[in-house]
Amino acid sequence: MKTRILISAFLIFISILVANGQKVPPYGSNSGKYITIYKSRIYYEEYGKGIPLLMLHGGAGSIQDFQKVLPELSKHYHIIAPDSPGHGRSEQADSLGYQLMANYFSKFIDALKLDSVYIIGWSDGGNTALILAADRPDKVKRVLVSGANATTAGLRDNSLSSAGFTPEYVEKNSGEWLAWYQNLSPQKNQWKKFVDDSRKMWTNPIAIPEKKLKSIKCPTLIVMGDQDIITQEHGKYLHDMVRGSKLLVIPGTGHNTFSLKPDLMIRESLDFFGTKK
Repeated sequence: MKTRILISAFLIFISILVANGQKVPPYGSNSGKYITIYKSRIYYEEYGKGIPLLMLHGGAGSIQDFQKVLPELSKHYHIIAPDSPGHGRSEQADSLGYQLMANYFSKFIDALKLDSVYIIGWSDGGNTALILAADRPDKVKRVLVSGANATTAGLRDNSLSSAGFTPEYVEKNSGEWLAWYQNLSPQKNQWKKFVDDSRKMWTNPIAIPEKKLKSIKCPTLIVMGDQDIITQEHGKYLHDMVRGSKLLVIPGTGHNTFSLKPDLMIRESLDFFGTKK
């Protein structure tokens, strides 16, 4: 029987949090700001100066997903790193979905009065970033995504069983993540709703409709590891759907490229976005 894995981004985040007893840097706890979007208070932090770079983290994670690349990228860009609805220090939405999160961040861009933005999105944040690029060509000028998937069919057969991500499973097997989540969340007693909402989002067969992918006009870099939970065939599919996009497959690398290959992801980001202030 295959080992049940809830979601790669979720488990990888836990391993980063507790591996080797390392202390997590204070990203996500640096006295950031709150802004109300659709009646939910959304937490975000800002670093650096220059062109705004919106960084969208992965599922069940937070700003901390980018802890290994934030220091260097903040030397070149105005980093704006929010916690997605229900994640980290942000309040929950009525439900969860990639289009819903894209709608939140579309309002977020307008509320911060940003003329234009670059976007980096990882995993769930990558899915959201692609939808946001399709919806807001007036604002999104370049987008780099890693570990994104448009359909559940694009996931490796033995990589994911999101249907198993239940409150019961979390209580039995993921106590460290739950403690971390409740420590950050302003609605710590509603964690079961977050788990249920996440499962429903992850098990939806269509994450990004083809129409959305085909409508993206801005320069797009699609990144994946050759051992990613996303199949290379699906990476090629995304590349084909997003006209003019570039595809980068990183050898010997799994899903969490920003943790496993931070120096390479920094170099690729600087090369793709440029470093003009």
